[in-house]
Amino acid sequence: MIEAFHVSKAFNGRSILKDVSFTIREGSIIGLLGPNGAGKTTMIRLLNGVIEATSGKMKVMEYDPKTQGDEIRKRAGIVTESAALYHDLSAWDNLVFFSKIYNAYDPEQITHLLEQFEMIDKKDQLVGTFSTGMKKRITLAKALLHKPKLLFLDEPTNGLDPEGINDVIHYLKKVNEEEQITIIICSHVLHQLETICDSFLFLQGGQIIEKGTRSELEDKYLTEVTLLVETGLQPSDPNTYKGFTFVRKDLYSIEFKLASKNEISSLLKEILSESWIHSSEITNRSLEALYFKIRGEKYE
Repeated sequence: MIEAFHVSKAFNGRSILKDVSFTIREGSIIGLLGPNGAGKTTMIRLLNGVIEATSGKMKVMEYDPKTQGDEIRKRAGIVTESAALYHDLSAWDNLVFFSKIYNAYDPEQITHLLEQFEMIDKKDQLVGTFSTGMKKRITLAKALLHKPKLLFLDEPTNGLDPEGINDVIHYLKKVNEEEQITIIICSHVLHQLETICDSFLFLQGGQIIEKGTRSELEDKYLTEVTLLVETGLQPSDPNTYKGFTFVRKDLYSIEFKLASKNEISSLLKEILSESWIHSSEITNRSLEALYFKIRGEKYE
């Protein structure tokens, strides 16, 4: 679906992207992650053919963004941080207006999208009266009016409350599964993307510093496992329990340090032989924890 080979971009002599290479398969959901200023938005603009790369080559749906940007934009949808909707028009009229601009006016498609994003009962209300989350749903519907094969999302959850964030993630999963749309999500809020992305590209200082699936990243960077166990165990030794190093969190919670996930079963078996276990959780496997590990920084 997408191929980038040694792509670099500079503005006024200042390097924004440096020797970036990656591939994205069709039908996947990819997290393009990194801090503000890492080059995420620039990468999206390059892939859309809005700006040209200083060097390197790209293919997006078999098209060259440098010379065939119009063809890519006809087949791709994009959602930016700003909603870009007309507040004095209804949800329905907004979608009609933009569908005609895209030369894709289809009342059935508009109805389908409003139903898909659970906004059909609000179709005649002015967008200016909507909450941020409701506007985001209409913006997603707008990006899908022309039935794109590829969807770019630049910080799609900014400004949303936890419920709104969950809604957006839910709808993106739904669109990906039902429409088989390839989705690229740019974000610096890593924990929101843990359950939705198939794999991740980590950008820092304009360079890809790591890439892979969650499992691949865990295998590479999770060199020590921190396991939090809720149990009635009362070990006598304050530092170890049958060879496992631990730190008591409170009366019923113990945090163990293990060399690998392979040690979890034997540890829990030992505990169960002496006491009860209500829960156990690996606490240092989050995407955010892995990201700091990749950057060589301490994660708290």
